[in-house]
Amino acid sequence: MPDRYKTILLFGAPGAGKGTQGNILGTIPGFFHMSCGDVFRTIDISSDLGKAFYDYSSRGELVPDELTVKMWAKNIAARVTLGEYKPKDDLLILDGIPRTVEQSKLMDEHIDVFKVIHLTCDDEKEMFKRLRRRALKSNRIDDADEEVIRRRWKVYEKETYPVLEHYNRGDIVSINSIGSPAQILHDILETVVPIQNAHFKAFEG
Repeated sequence: MPDRYKTILLFGAPGAGKGTQGNILGTIPGFFHMSCGDVFRTIDISSDLGKAFYDYSSRGELVPDELTVKMWAKNIAARVTLGEYKPKDDLLILDGIPRTVEQSKLMDEHIDVFKVIHLTCDDEKEMFKRLRRRALKSNRIDDADEEVIRRRWKVYEKETYPVLEHYNRGDIVSINSIGSPAQILHDILETVVPIQNAHFKAFEG
Protein backbone atom coordinates (compact mmCIF):
# COMPACT_ATOMS: atom_id res chain seq x y z
CA MET A 1 0.00 0.00 0.00
CA PRO A 2 2.27 2.81 -1.25
CA ASP A 3 -0.10 5.61 -0.31
CA ARG A 4 0.04 4.97 3.42
CA TYR A 5 1.39 7.81 5.56
CA LYS A 6 4.90 7.24 6.94
CA THR A 7 4.27 7.35 10.67
CA ILE A 8 5.86 7.37 14.11
CA LEU A 9 3.39 6.59 16.88
CA LEU A 10 3.67 8.23 20.29
CA PHE A 11 2.15 5.76 22.73
CA GLY A 12 1.65 5.71 26.49
CA ALA A 13 -0.70 6.01 29.42
CA PRO A 14 -2.62 9.20 30.22
CA GLY A 15 -0.13 11.76 31.52
CA ALA A 16 2.90 10.14 29.88
CA GLY A 17 3.59 13.30 27.85
CA LYS A 18 2.55 12.22 24.36
CA GLY A 19 0.97 15.59 23.54
CA THR A 20 3.88 17.59 24.97
CA GLN A 21 6.50 15.67 23.00
CA GLY A 22 4.33 15.56 19.88
CA ASN A 23 3.93 19.34 19.94
CA ILE A 24 7.69 19.84 20.30
CA LEU A 25 8.49 17.41 17.47
CA GLY A 26 5.89 19.14 15.29
CA THR A 27 7.95 22.34 15.37
CA ILE A 28 10.92 20.57 13.74
CA PRO A 29 10.96 20.70 9.92
CA GLY A 30 10.27 17.30 8.42
CA PHE A 31 7.82 16.25 11.14
CA PHE A 32 4.06 16.82 11.19
CA HIS A 33 2.31 16.25 14.51
CA MET A 34 -1.32 15.31 14.75
CA SER A 35 -3.27 14.19 17.80
CA CYS A 36 -6.68 12.58 17.91
CA GLY A 37 -7.78 15.56 19.99
CA ASP A 38 -7.05 17.81 16.98
CA VAL A 39 -9.50 15.73 14.95
CA PHE A 40 -12.32 15.97 17.44
CA ARG A 41 -11.80 19.71 17.98
CA THR A 42 -12.10 20.46 14.27
CA ILE A 43 -15.12 18.33 13.42
CA ASP A 44 -17.66 19.91 11.08
CA ILE A 45 -20.88 18.92 12.85
CA SER A 46 -22.87 19.84 9.75
CA SER A 47 -21.21 17.02 7.77
CA ASP A 48 -22.53 13.46 7.79
CA LEU A 49 -19.55 12.23 9.81
CA GLY A 50 -19.86 15.18 12.20
CA LYS A 51 -23.56 14.52 12.76
CA ALA A 52 -22.86 10.84 13.46
CA PHE A 53 -20.12 11.79 15.92
CA TYR A 54 -22.36 14.31 17.68
CA ASP A 55 -25.17 11.76 17.86
CA TYR A 56 -22.99 9.38 19.89
CA SER A 57 -21.20 11.99 22.01
CA SER A 58 -24.41 13.85 22.92
CA ARG A 59 -25.74 10.60 24.39
CA GLY A 60 -22.52 10.12 26.34
CA GLU A 61 -21.62 7.04 24.30
CA LEU A 62 -18.22 6.06 22.91
CA VAL A 63 -17.77 6.82 19.23
CA PRO A 64 -17.40 3.50 17.32
CA ASP A 65 -13.88 2.64 16.15
CA GLU A 66 -14.79 2.65 12.47
CA LEU A 67 -16.33 6.12 12.70
CA THR A 68 -13.34 7.44 14.65
CA VAL A 69 -10.90 6.21 12.01
CA LYS A 70 -13.07 7.58 9.18
CA MET A 71 -13.06 11.02 10.83
CA TRP A 72 -9.29 10.83 11.29
CA ALA A 73 -8.74 9.81 7.66
CA LYS A 74 -10.90 12.66 6.39
CA ASN A 75 -9.14 15.17 8.62
CA ILE A 76 -5.62 14.14 7.61
CA ALA A 77 -6.61 14.18 3.93
CA ALA A 78 -7.81 17.76 4.41
CA ARG A 79 -4.44 18.69 5.96
CA VAL A 80 -2.73 17.30 2.87
CA THR A 81 -5.05 19.23 0.54
CA LEU A 82 -4.39 22.46 2.44
CA GLY A 83 -0.64 21.88 2.22
CA GLU A 84 -0.19 21.75 6.01
CA TYR A 85 1.10 18.19 5.82
CA LYS A 86 3.29 17.02 2.93
CA PRO A 87 3.54 13.21 3.11
CA LYS A 88 6.52 13.05 0.73
CA ASP A 89 8.52 15.46 2.87
CA ASP A 90 7.14 14.99 6.38
CA LEU A 91 7.02 12.07 8.77
CA LEU A 92 3.69 11.91 10.59
CA ILE A 93 3.95 12.04 14.38
CA LEU A 94 0.72 10.58 15.67
CA ASP A 95 -0.66 10.48 19.20
CA GLY A 96 -4.00 9.55 20.72
CA ILE A 97 -4.91 7.07 18.01
CA PRO A 98 -5.17 4.10 17.72
CA ARG A 99 -6.71 3.65 21.17
CA THR A 100 -8.09 0.16 20.68
CA VAL A 101 -6.89 -2.99 18.93
CA GLU A 102 -9.72 -2.64 16.41
CA GLN A 103 -8.63 0.94 15.62
CA SER A 104 -5.06 -0.25 15.07
CA LYS A 105 -6.31 -2.81 12.54
CA LEU A 106 -8.40 -0.18 10.74
CA MET A 107 -5.51 2.30 10.75
CA ASP A 108 -3.27 -0.19 8.92
CA GLU A 109 -4.99 0.90 5.72
CA HIS A 110 -3.82 4.47 6.25
CA ILE A 111 -0.47 4.42 8.07
CA ASP A 112 2.88 2.68 7.67
CA VAL A 113 4.30 2.64 11.21
CA PHE A 114 8.09 2.93 11.27
CA LYS A 115 8.41 3.04 15.08
CA VAL A 116 6.23 3.08 18.17
CA ILE A 117 7.67 5.36 20.85
CA HIS A 118 6.30 3.91 24.08
CA LEU A 119 6.54 6.51 26.84
CA THR A 120 6.67 4.50 30.05
CA CYS A 121 6.31 5.37 33.73
CA ASP A 122 6.58 3.06 36.72
CA ASP A 123 5.62 5.81 39.17
CA GLU A 124 1.81 5.87 39.29
CA LYS A 125 1.76 8.74 41.82
CA GLU A 126 3.82 10.93 39.47
CA MET A 127 1.43 10.21 36.59
CA PHE A 128 -1.57 11.15 38.71
CA LYS A 129 0.17 14.40 39.71
CA ARG A 130 0.75 15.23 36.04
CA LEU A 131 -2.89 14.58 35.15
CA ARG A 132 -4.12 16.78 38.01
CA ARG A 133 -1.77 19.60 37.00
CA ARG A 134 -2.85 19.32 33.37
CA ALA A 135 -6.54 19.32 34.29
CA LEU A 136 -6.19 22.38 36.52
CA LYS A 137 -4.07 24.22 33.96
CA SER A 138 -6.75 23.56 31.31
CA ASN A 139 -9.50 24.53 33.78
CA ARG A 140 -11.00 21.02 33.65
CA ILE A 141 -11.67 20.69 37.37
CA ASP A 142 -13.66 17.47 37.06
CA ASP A 143 -10.73 15.80 35.30
CA ALA A 144 -8.54 16.50 38.33
CA ASP A 145 -10.65 14.16 40.46
CA GLU A 146 -8.70 11.05 41.47
CA GLU A 147 -11.66 8.77 40.72
CA VAL A 148 -11.87 10.12 37.17
CA ILE A 149 -8.11 9.66 36.73
CA ARG A 150 -8.25 6.06 38.00
CA ARG A 151 -11.14 5.31 35.64
CA ARG A 152 -9.10 6.60 32.69
CA TRP A 153 -6.15 4.51 33.79
CA LYS A 154 -8.29 1.36 33.90
CA VAL A 155 -9.66 2.08 30.40
CA TYR A 156 -6.09 2.52 29.15
CA GLU A 157 -4.93 -0.78 30.69
CA LYS A 158 -7.95 -2.70 29.38
CA GLU A 159 -8.43 -1.21 25.91
CA THR A 160 -5.36 0.78 24.83
CA TYR A 161 -2.30 -1.00 26.23
CA PRO A 162 -3.10 -4.18 24.21
CA VAL A 163 -2.59 -2.09 21.03
CA LEU A 164 1.16 -2.68 21.47
CA GLU A 165 0.63 -6.34 20.64
CA HIS A 166 -0.53 -5.32 17.15
CA TYR A 167 2.95 -4.04 16.23
CA ASN A 168 6.26 -5.85 15.83
CA ARG A 169 8.27 -5.89 19.04
CA GLY A 170 11.33 -4.75 17.14
CA ASP A 171 9.50 -1.57 16.12
CA ILE A 172 8.63 -0.60 19.72
CA VAL A 173 11.07 1.63 21.62
CA SER A 174 10.42 2.19 25.33
CA ILE A 175 11.45 5.57 26.73
CA ASN A 176 11.21 6.61 30.38
CA SER A 177 8.77 9.53 30.55
CA ILE A 178 9.86 10.65 34.02
CA GLY A 179 12.37 13.47 33.76
CA SER A 180 12.70 16.84 32.11
CA PRO A 181 10.92 17.40 28.78
CA ALA A 182 14.32 18.11 27.22
CA GLN A 183 15.77 14.78 28.39
CA ILE A 184 12.74 12.87 27.12
CA LEU A 185 12.94 14.73 23.79
CA HIS A 186 16.65 13.86 23.56
CA ASP A 187 15.84 10.17 24.04
CA ILE A 188 13.08 10.30 21.42
CA LEU A 189 15.31 12.07 18.91
CA GLU A 190 17.91 9.32 19.20
CA THR A 191 15.29 7.03 17.65
CA VAL A 192 13.53 9.32 15.19
CA VAL A 193 16.46 11.27 13.69
CA PRO A 194 17.88 8.21 11.87
CA ILE A 195 14.38 7.47 10.56
CA GLN A 196 14.05 11.02 9.24
CA ASN A 197 17.49 10.83 7.63
CA ALA A 198 16.56 7.61 5.85
CA HIS A 199 13.24 9.14 4.78
CA PHE A 200 14.97 12.13 3.17
CA LYS A 201 17.60 9.98 1.46
CA ALA A 202 14.88 7.73 -0.01
CA PHE A 203 13.26 10.69 -1.76
CA GLU A 204 16.54 12.31 -2.76
CA GLY A 205 17.53 9.05 -4.43
